[in-house]
Amino acid sequence: MGTIRVAIAGVGNCASSLVQGVNYYRELGEDHPDRSLGLMHYDIGGYKLHDIDFVAAFDIDKRKTGRPLSEAVFAKPNITKVFNPDLPDYPVKVEMGTVLDGVAPHMKDFPEDRRFIVSDRKPCNVVQVLKKSGADILISYMPVGAVKATEHYAEACLKAGVGFINCIPVFIASDKSWARRFEERRIPVIGDDIKSQIGATIIHRTLTRLFEDRGVKFDSTYQLNVGGNTDFLNMLNRSRLKLKKISKTEAVQSQMNSPLNSESIHIGPSDYIPWLHDNKVCFLRMEGRIFGNIPINLEMRLSVEDSPNSAGVVIDAVRCCKLALDRRTGGVLLSPSAYFMKHPIKQFSDETAREMLNEFISGNRER
Repeated sequence: MGTIRVAIAGVGNCASSLVQGVNYYRELGEDHPDRSLGLMHYDIGGYKLHDIDFVAAFDIDKRKTGRPLSEAVFAKPNITKVFNPDLPDYPVKVEMGTVLDGVAPHMKDFPEDRRFIVSDRKPCNVVQVLKKSGADILISYMPVGAVKATEHYAEACLKAGVGFINCIPVFIASDKSWARRFEERRIPVIGDDIKSQIGATIIHRTLTRLFEDRGVKFDSTYQLNVGGNTDFLNMLNRSRLKLKKISKTEAVQSQMNSPLNSESIHIGPSDYIPWLHDNKVCFLRMEGRIFGNIPINLEMRLSVEDSPNSAGVVIDAVRCCKLALDRRTGGVLLSPSAYFMKHPIKQFSDETAREMLNEFISGNRER
């Protein structure tokens, strides 16, 4: 089928897990019994994981810019687990991006090994880099709250004719005006806000649908998340969380027959705990009533390495985006967005979204 040429905006923990993972599975080989471990799809339209090639990368941290991608993914403040340390020498150096709102001011108050340190390099021309690299797709791993920075990279994709996968809660694919622009340019876009493989949102959605299908009357619920990576440090600034809370709350509310009022549902990051590193801990509670108006309460605790938990989902999104490019299908890819993302332009149950996705892969559904 050929190579999928991928660019990355934001060489943080998620990018590190993605780059490590592609090489990890490539080294296993197609005959290894674990070749598809942790993957939702081994083959998507003829594309395998090892067809992904990284051709460009952007960041703003002085410890990453100008360095080879294979080194930058392990540079501070990245702290995700290293499970494939011997990466190939990708002929890719990390370019200096435009800062805009990509760095929260409060982060300067924390130790250097925990926060971003902005490089004094001159920002590159993202459009020129994308065109020169021959990138098919750009993945946005911008920090939560980086609205202007995310829009900057989305605009560059439109100008360069590059597919866009938006992994963060800034509304691009779910915004009608942006969606229309990608449609007009016949460029595929998948978004917004990546669901993890087995994360807080997908579990909360699944349990919510279970409550509804089994006739439970929902009264209230919360989802509290804590972690120790740069994402959680960034989110200590509550002003950056507006879209994140909307994205996560709507993802759960969409699975309810009658959405809860705002006082009865609380979903979002809770705190930054440095020693947790890239481990994310979710505390979830659901309250309702069953037969005879009898109360039922469910509590759950999830602990998972945050960044690898989304990498396999992104790998599927990349291959679906490439299929759309091959088919000359532009605009929002509805099926992949509904299954892979928390805030798609239209919500479906995860079961329905998976069926739609498999139809998309087979070619029976273009979007």
